[in-house]
Amino acid sequence: MSTVYLNGIFMPMEEAKISPMDRGFLFGDGIYEVVPSYAGNMVGFAPHMNRMQDGLNALEIQYHIDQEAWRNIAQQLIEQNDGDNLGIYFHISRGTDSQRHHAYPDNIEPTIYAFAFAIPAAPEADKSSATPYTVATTEDLRWKRCNIKSTALLGNVMHFHHGHSQGHKETILYNNQRELTEASACNVFVIKNGVVATPPLDYQLLPGITRLILLSILRHEGSIPIEERIVTLDELHNADEVWITSSSKEIAPVIAVDGKAVGDGQVGDVWQAAQSLFSANKFSY
Repeated sequence: MSTVYLNGIFMPMEEAKISPMDRGFLFGDGIYEVVPSYAGNMVGFAPHMNRMQDGLNALEIQYHIDQEAWRNIAQQLIEQNDGDNLGIYFHISRGTDSQRHHAYPDNIEPTIYAFAFAIPAAPEADKSSATPYTVATTEDLRWKRCNIKSTALLGNVMHFHHGHSQGHKETILYNNQRELTEASACNVFVIKNGVVATPPLDYQLLPGITRLILLSILRHEGSIPIEERIVTLDELHNADEVWITSSSKEIAPVIAVDGKAVGDGQVGDVWQAAQSLFSANKFSY
């Protein structure tokens, strides 16, 4: 991947430069999104852009996203970079100031950056070929605005490393009441007796786009019961199936939590049904 977009210009990645006084660099003062694309077709572009605008508004960054213009940027990055399966990363920081000062500065232009990177092929609804995950758990120690997709991701990085250092691919988080929030880079779903449950949206978790699309598809199709409600750590440890969702993973089946098998330790039937529905409908969003 060699062509990137920076402040209105497509250029080789090695030529892209920002100021060390950029507030995104100094403070993590910015918003980002990652949109997956397969053979040039993007998944959830509009809801990704809507969430990005919500984040900009929450941080009072004065920028309005023209979705058609940004779709064109994404399509040009897809065309100018090799690969059938690409993630398109969009990043807007507040911009570059002349001094390092905590208060939001006036009259600076946001820094806008985008690039494409390779992602795995889209998952297939086949238990025999699914990529199973094992995860750790730990208490969620991040800030109380996790609904904002900020570029300041140190808390998420530290939580991800907690699981990674133990040989796991994710870390599922819970609050001080032992209620699930999300994972370090994913939303979480717990399945018991065929019913799919996921924590409700609030400040403790990101409103994931794959989460949004999956819930919409399942509600519309109607064969798999779903609940948005408080889900406890005990429910996680006693689930028949556990899933984690993200734009790059889609619906990833979890077969072990904290070293203990989930259900029979195999990828489940409900996962296969849900992934089949997701695969058939994901390009409609």
